[in-house]
Amino acid sequence: MIIDKIALILTIVGALNWGSIGLFQFDIVAWLCGGADMLLARIIYTVVALAGIWCISLLFRETDEVVSTNAR
Repeated sequence: MIIDKIALILTIVGALNWGSIGLFQFDIVAWLCGGADMLLARIIYTVVALAGIWCISLLFRETDEVVSTNAR
């Protein structure tokens, strides 16, 4: 599912940002947006958080649907 991939990419971006905060005390999103209090930064933080919440559903899916094609 494409939304799963988008959510995973956004979650990875968030993890990298948190890693840079933890290791270097440098917030990449805040730097790109002109500060953590800027509206764009808050939107990015919110979208990344929603992506993380979506990725929780990946843990509870029982099976992955596999599409098979017949080779002729």
